[in-house]
Amino acid sequence: MNVEYPHLPAAGEKIVYVRPVAVADLPEEVRAQAQGLDRIYAVHDADGAQLALVANRQLAFALAREHDYAAVNVH
Repeated sequence: MNVEYPHLPAAGEKIVYVRPVAVADLPEEVRAQAQGLDRIYAVHDADGAQLALVANRQLAFALAREHDYAAVNVH
């Protein structure tokens, strides 16, 4: 049986993981740059290394597409 899931990345596609991060949990120098946001989004590679912190989920997904990656939500 071969089931397709259109919301998931295709086989062999490069993937990054996007997860929300509470600004209060970040180091002071990062919190100072959060410009009053309570939550920002972290982008991680498949090995778990943090690649970027961005202001919102939409920006995280756009950043992934710009660099030829498929983004997946992590809760």
